[in-house]
Amino acid sequence: MQTSDFDYDLPEELIAQEPAAERAASRMLVLHRDTGSLEHRLISEIGDYLNPGDLLVVNNTRVIPARVFGHKTDTGGRIELLLLEPLSDNVWLVLCRASNRPGVGTRLTLAGERIQGEVITVGEEGRLEVRFACDAPLLEILEEEGETPLPPYIKRATDDGRKASDEDRYQTVYASRPGAVAAPTAGLHFTPELLAALAAKGVDRAEVTLHVGIGTFRPVSVDRVSDHCMDEERYEISEDAARKIWETRESGGRVVAVGSTSVRTLETATGEQGRICAGAGRSDIFIYPPYTFKAVDAMLTNFHLPKSTLLMMVSALAGREPIMEAYAEAIRKRYRFFSYGDCMLIL
Repeated sequence: MQTSDFDYDLPEELIAQEPAAERAASRMLVLHRDTGSLEHRLISEIGDYLNPGDLLVVNNTRVIPARVFGHKTDTGGRIELLLLEPLSDNVWLVLCRASNRPGVGTRLTLAGERIQGEVITVGEEGRLEVRFACDAPLLEILEEEGETPLPPYIKRATDDGRKASDEDRYQTVYASRPGAVAAPTAGLHFTPELLAALAAKGVDRAEVTLHVGIGTFRPVSVDRVSDHCMDEERYEISEDAARKIWETRESGGRVVAVGSTSVRTLETATGEQGRICAGAGRSDIFIYPPYTFKAVDAMLTNFHLPKSTLLMMVSALAGREPIMEAYAEAIRKRYRFFSYGDCMLIL
């Protein structure tokens, strides 16, 4: 397939720049794969489509305030780092923004002098490996001094009020495992009350972890879809989650993945016989049509960027033409797109 097969025109004003006033007020476009029919609903009504015995699988990763500012210690040149993932106790892979990219051995002063760093390797696309030193746990300092990294298509000033809002709303209510630089955005629509209502109906929940990396925003730049290479992301599935997923499938319930990251985790860890394996690893799975899903029966997802791997994934689940028709309908009905936007339930 060609990357151009997944292109569409999106009016810029439909790219959500702020979260909805309330999480559960988001609109939900329901796509029925068996008929291709569409319904316009609200996320608060998702229980109408879930049955006792179904299982929601959510990604419990927590976005860390991974954006940190400072300067080169020796020259004073300004620098911005986005901490991508830890490589060892004190060394992180980071994305660097500076007028002149620092070389190996460059010393850095960050977060109001609370963090010292030294560049130990220089890679491609602005990526560095940096060894940090600080007098408190790094993540604790980031919670106090760092900023929540927002997607590049959110283009607005960030005052104190918006910063506080982003710290709350660019995070799922069940986020518990710090490590992501982007939110698993389909989960942003859930509230504790909505989850409790689903549980009361008999819809169980399992949590997996996939720490969303910067690759989620990386565009597909090749002409042929199969030539694209996915960035690896760290995942973990507990024994309890694996048991719940297997028991759901054995009893005839549906596994409903909340977001593309949950889909990637499940499809990576499920064998050809449909048995999911507990454990930790790294996923570079690239799901695009045609693809036979091994673990996922239905999916809740946001609306994705043109020519993105995420759009290709939902097209693998529902078919390219039905997805493109659904996106055209969402544009006509003025749905809000991308991370802070509305959602789609694919059944």
